[in-house]
Amino acid sequence: MKDRNMNKILPHLKSPKELHEMQVPQLTQLAEEIRETLCGLLSIRPAHFASNLGVVELTLALHSVYDFSYDRLIWDTGHQIYPQKLITGRYDKFHTIRTRGGLMGYPNPAESEYDLFVTGHAGCSVSTMVGLASGDELMGQGDRQSVAVIGDGAFPSGIVFEALNNAAEMKTNMLVVLNDNEMSICPRVGGLGSYLDRLRSNPVYTGLKTEVVNILNKVPVFGDPAERFLAQIKEGVKAGLHGGMLFEEFGFRYFGPIDGHNINVLRKYLKMVKQLDGNVLLHVITNKGHGFKPAAEDPVYFHTPPTFERQGDKAIPNQKGGSKAYTNHARDAIFDQMKHNDKVTVITAAMCQGNKLEPVREAFPDRFFDVGICESHAVAFAAGQCKTGMRPIVDIYSTFLQRSYDQIFQEVCLQNLPVVFMMDRAGLTAPDGPTHHGTFDVGYMRIFPNMVVMAPGDANDVGAMLDFALQHDTPSCMRYPKTNAAEISRELKPVELGKSEILSWGTDGNILCYGTPLIECLKAQEILAEEGIDVGVINARFAKPLDSTTILKALDESNFVITVEEGMLMGGFGSAVCELANEHGVDASHVKRLGIPDVFVEFGERGELLDELRLQAVGIVETCREQFEGVNTKVTRQKI
Repeated sequence: MKDRNMNKILPHLKSPKELHEMQVPQLTQLAEEIRETLCGLLSIRPAHFASNLGVVELTLALHSVYDFSYDRLIWDTGHQIYPQKLITGRYDKFHTIRTRGGLMGYPNPAESEYDLFVTGHAGCSVSTMVGLASGDELMGQGDRQSVAVIGDGAFPSGIVFEALNNAAEMKTNMLVVLNDNEMSICPRVGGLGSYLDRLRSNPVYTGLKTEVVNILNKVPVFGDPAERFLAQIKEGVKAGLHGGMLFEEFGFRYFGPIDGHNINVLRKYLKMVKQLDGNVLLHVITNKGHGFKPAAEDPVYFHTPPTFERQGDKAIPNQKGGSKAYTNHARDAIFDQMKHNDKVTVITAAMCQGNKLEPVREAFPDRFFDVGICESHAVAFAAGQCKTGMRPIVDIYSTFLQRSYDQIFQEVCLQNLPVVFMMDRAGLTAPDGPTHHGTFDVGYMRIFPNMVVMAPGDANDVGAMLDFALQHDTPSCMRYPKTNAAEISRELKPVELGKSEILSWGTDGNILCYGTPLIECLKAQEILAEEGIDVGVINARFAKPLDSTTILKALDESNFVITVEEGMLMGGFGSAVCELANEHGVDASHVKRLGIPDVFVEFGERGELLDELRLQAVGIVETCREQFEGVNTKVTRQKI
């Protein structure tokens, strides 16, 4: 990774406490060095980019006013943690971020005392901040300051307002920094976003903005009469134009909006609110991608862009070929269904870009619904649509759908409504790590009565499964990973409820594969055949209902059976196979399950993670070989 401007400050910064002694010119230089380092990182690997560029000045201002080795700081969602990592003693390791054994791309308490939680889901920062403030008070450390930084895209999450409601009852000193950049990953949606737009675009505010900045830039210290007078003016403007402010109804004194890229103004406001009693919300205006023109102009693309080389104000992508991703196949299948059936809708939760749904949004704006980062609402909303006779598709990442667990239970499955769940990013999401791996959905979906649980074995299964799901009369779900999709050459058969696809039948053993490890199972089959071991491969397609006829036949006729899935072993497809055997009184001692054990899988390249879990061809071959040798050893002993 290249330091293009020969960083002078950043490499020597060992602690953010050193920022307390720096003047604004030094902090401004440091901000530029951080941006250059971020651009250098993107020349070697994809990483969260625009969001980090947008909080550089805010990070420096916060750490130059507070001592977060004692005070508390929570970054909501956490993908904008890179500047904090760079100033908290991790600069030398920064080039390892999102690689196996390197720095995590999210906050990580194992790396630094400045990272309090591993955060990867939006909306929880205010709740954890309230808990920290409460606990510190009870522990006799009420002088600790608690700060949560949350984006405007995450702010509408229901849990945020639950936390604000709770905080209104508490006698604490907490600061919520509302980082308003008019974005989540995609442009924000909903009423709260419109409300914030009115705050930032009010003609009185915009008219005062230049004067406000000029005055604050000249104010030397908090307490100067000019600043007190300015504060009174701003309070009068708020009261006259907005009446009872939404945030103040929750007991938070509101300040802002202020320029989130002006370090001097940020520091003055932070010093001011730090000395106030009670809870404060500081409204900060930032721009995603700030400081790098391509990212500022297209923050959606540059949220986590492919690698590129920086040439001045241009980003030259490092081109890579590859087959079509499962996400694209899923998008195309949704598009085709919506084109032919005007009862089909699609609902997503602030992930239009992640789910590649932009063409769907453009072609069918009346039947496309982005509800923001509100997954629980998305599922209940879908249930309501379904009740009217519409056929909603809920397209949400596996890991984020967990947030709507109760609504899947109560509003969908209990009512037996045929909502279709398409779970993107199921399985391992590689460098994003444990907060984003979609490894739990098989277990949490298949336990619900009425729910049909499916996974495509290859690209050809995706459209066929969605077609089946939209004709089926109960809830259903389909999972697929963040990777390019294989297409297996064979005679395509329609998807039927609870029916697997027998690709081949082995005389020595059989592999029952659930989902996209299917191509690796077929590779393993070829290798084993060269060794004289005849292993069949079955595309299970369903984890619920199981193809009991085929599976029981495999258990009866095979010397060994291997189940393969890219999900948790506990409660997963392999568990379902063993449960089926138990129900029918069939011996399952010759069943070996491959999947993810009872651990949180760390981050790394997808291939190396799958290798460690024995979910690539080599590991499947080794497992089959071990089972084959075990069977032969047992037979030999019996003969002796």
